[in-house]
Amino acid sequence: MEKPKGFDDFDLRLGDLMRGERATMGKSLLDVQRELKIKAAYIAAIENADVSAFETQGFVAGYVRSYARYLGMDPDMAFARFSREANFEVAHGMSAAASSSGMTAARSRSTQVFSDPLANPNASFIPRGESMFARVEPGAVGSLLVLVALIGAIGYGGWSVLQEVQRVQLSPVDQAPTVVAEIDPLGNVSGAAPLVRSAPADAGTALASADPVQQGAEAVDRLYRPQALDVPVLTSRDGPIAGINPRLAATAVTPDAVSAAVAEALATEAQPVQVVAEAQPGVELLAVRPSWVRVSAADGTVLFEKILDAGERWAVPQLEAPPVLRAGNSGSLYFAVNGQTYGPAAPGAQVVRNVALSPEALTEKFAVADLSRDADLAAIVNVADASQVLPAATE
Repeated sequence: MEKPKGFDDFDLRLGDLMRGERATMGKSLLDVQRELKIKAAYIAAIENADVSAFETQGFVAGYVRSYARYLGMDPDMAFARFSREANFEVAHGMSAAASSSGMTAARSRSTQVFSDPLANPNASFIPRGESMFARVEPGAVGSLLVLVALIGAIGYGGWSVLQEVQRVQLSPVDQAPTVVAEIDPLGNVSGAAPLVRSAPADAGTALASADPVQQGAEAVDRLYRPQALDVPVLTSRDGPIAGINPRLAATAVTPDAVSAAVAEALATEAQPVQVVAEAQPGVELLAVRPSWVRVSAADGTVLFEKILDAGERWAVPQLEAPPVLRAGNSGSLYFAVNGQTYGPAAPGAQVVRNVALSPEALTEKFAVADLSRDADLAAIVNVADASQVLPAATE
């Protein structure tokens, strides 16, 4: 009775041992090829004991020993087992087995069908690049050619139509238009043949009036024409002056008329003549101590922005809408309205905002400044009053 075989009952070939060692090291065939400089196909052939993968037998022993040494095995033992399993014998250089024809015959005899690509010693482990036309299908090429031909035909047709549209042909007219040819130039002339000959313009007018097409166009034009262009109205601009007769005017002047004119002129001189409106009272900003001010128009435009020094004034322009003031250190800023001082803008060193700089708003919101409370203001006002009185005192 045949007993089941255990693990030790099976023979381990050299290739199984080498693959196990390589797997233990975690190396692939490409890693071995990169480190030993031996083709991956030769490494697979050594593990499969296939001599047909080698082109010459002179390098087989060196490849096997190098690979065994790389795996940490005995090189001589590995080559001896490889020679026994592959029926390989070292051939001398002059022997028939060492020739290329002998290697070709051995390769053809040992041809096998490998289901595993890694077990095939002749397999290429380097990915092959695709050619440029590998993914090009013949049907797609035909469709592309048809599309190019269709686009060319449509473009040529459009170009031809454009040329026909832009073409201009001039052909001479042998005869005059029928309407003009049937007009009788003397049909509307009655008993004035000599005048027609002497005045060709009248004949042309009669010819134009006989044309019904021109009459219709002239009627439409006259319908929308202004009356001033149809019948000009002349108005003399110098009528009263041109109607004066110097001779009659000279004889009409009498001493009584001259006396009356002088008396009327004297009477008008007694009344003051006002040619402009009365000026509104102005507004000035007066700083008794340094104070920062910004004056803006109603639309937000900055009209004036500066730090006014002590005693410096700035006249606020009169606009349609009163400007707006924003100032710092407002206790040092006063308003001069029509020669009267109002203020201050705010007590202390506060910041005041949105103060309308109009005489009505300032006189209504602020009281007349008290000179006894601000010595700097009193000094500036006294100096201003002295400068106004000084010219009169010197006279």
